[in-house]
Amino acid sequence: MEKQHNRGQDGAGFASIKLDVGPGERYISRQRSIAQQPIQDIFAQINSRINETLLEHPEYADDVALQKKYVPYIGELLLGHVRYGTFGKNSVESVHPFLRQNNWMHRNLIVAGNFNMTNVFQLFNKLVELGQHPKEKADTITVMEKIGHFLDDAVAKIYKKLKKEGFSKFEASPQIAERLNIAKILRKASRDWDGGYAMAGLLGHGDAFVLRDPSGIRPAYYYQDDEVVVVASERPVIQTVFNAKFEDVQELDPGHAIIIKKSGATSIEQVQEPRERKACSFERIYFSRGSDAEIYQERKQLGRLLMPEVLKHINHDTQNTVFSYIPNTAETSFYGMVEAAQEELDKQKTAEILEHRDTLDEKGLNTILSKKLRTEKIAIKDVKLRTFITEDSSRDDLVAHVYDVTYGVVKSTDNLVIIDDSIVRGTTLKKSIIKMLSRLNPKKVVVVSSAPQIRYPDCYGIDMAKLQDFVAFRAAVALLEETGQTEIIDRVYQKSLSQVSFEDKDVVNYVKEIYKPFTDEQISDKIAQLLVDETIQTEVSVIYQKVENLHKACPKNLGDWYFTGDYPTPGGNRVVNRAFINYVEGSLKRAY
Repeated sequence: MEKQHNRGQDGAGFASIKLDVGPGERYISRQRSIAQQPIQDIFAQINSRINETLLEHPEYADDVALQKKYVPYIGELLLGHVRYGTFGKNSVESVHPFLRQNNWMHRNLIVAGNFNMTNVFQLFNKLVELGQHPKEKADTITVMEKIGHFLDDAVAKIYKKLKKEGFSKFEASPQIAERLNIAKILRKASRDWDGGYAMAGLLGHGDAFVLRDPSGIRPAYYYQDDEVVVVASERPVIQTVFNAKFEDVQELDPGHAIIIKKSGATSIEQVQEPRERKACSFERIYFSRGSDAEIYQERKQLGRLLMPEVLKHINHDTQNTVFSYIPNTAETSFYGMVEAAQEELDKQKTAEILEHRDTLDEKGLNTILSKKLRTEKIAIKDVKLRTFITEDSSRDDLVAHVYDVTYGVVKSTDNLVIIDDSIVRGTTLKKSIIKMLSRLNPKKVVVVSSAPQIRYPDCYGIDMAKLQDFVAFRAAVALLEETGQTEIIDRVYQKSLSQVSFEDKDVVNYVKEIYKPFTDEQISDKIAQLLVDETIQTEVSVIYQKVENLHKACPKNLGDWYFTGDYPTPGGNRVVNRAFINYVEGSLKRAY
């Protein structure tokens, strides 16, 4: 869990199940927290419970059987989750894992996952039609109750069969555990799900599963040896914790589930028909840990592919340019950009040597060869201040100081090229980074984004849901206003309204028409204007990654709906449709 704690988290949770315990003994333990340091908090509580019990009963210390019987949390089945909240109340109730309790062992269900459903309300209404009373509309509860409904159904059917075969109620219990067909339950439960998900579940008697969505939007990896089966959302986490080789950690295929029976028997089963693979590219750009062998190379390639555009903006003047990055995720793409810049400098040196080869002496040759790229650490993140601001997000005056800068290395004749992983809202850039960089008084600041322009909301697990938050959308609207084309906004609004009652599969993403009149460069230039205020004297330009280069760099993760508006599930078009209506009507409601 600590290895998957990559960025700000809102909560963490842990659950364990003990196998083969006698009646009257607890076999499910759970701990959740929304403390400032939730992972440390839950394990501090778990350890203190364990230590208290061991202090009271020193005889348990060397006896694993007694520990299992009497010490809480010590079980064979473990499920952990680090929450990065995208929606809803940030109370401890909204932290995974969720528990559905029942006196029948097989009907106990624990669920945790990385997911967002676009059709929660439809799923909720279906449960109500079944006569249920779900306790809230959150997608986790809805999904858990959906699995729970078909689990109850399966248990009841198997019990009926066993009764006919002459088993008593007591004898039937272990038989039910053996005969439960987890894949079949998941098949029925997930039939109507529309979203991106990697969903983990534990059943009270000891079966477990992880299910991945049919488009492969959210990631899932697994590893097994003769002692453990482990599933996580990131490969290097498993490699580090279990000292496993890259090739021993497998990716779970889209639409498939890994099913681990209580006996330890593991199978991979297709649950839903896989769709066109649209794994989330944001995982590669930003979310996932950069220590993954593939992700590291992909991020470097993102930086490398931006270089031709950067050279245009600095007139190929690498001598009077300082290259840097905004910490921390952009560091890897910075290395790629610098490698490409080094190749450009080498080309320039070669051309200069060839041009003067007849007159070149040792001194002249050394002068050419001594030209070096200038890479510096310019932006520094003030971590303590950042934490302070997170606790009170209304302090705009302090936001300006979230980043500090290194003085004395940028001259007034220099270009300053600084790369960031992505520019979503542009708030930190405008209020902090560009202000601080302009204090260094460079000739020009070129802000480079390793990701393309974020133009459309995400609805599969990333916190990007409102159109007006995106600086690219605000830039397109500003250009429509400047060029007298605001009737396009009204036209898109009318078209969007006309689709509200449509089936998801029939909805079209008309928001694309907002961007259509302009080139990517026109929107980037407008973004640059929006990011500076009247106090900035330095020239500022913005370069974004091209979508086709993103696909070159990250060939396995072609999910690009936030850049292109091409959603992998029908619910996506409904979400962008609703988000646009909300924008025009000034509503701050969530679009799904």
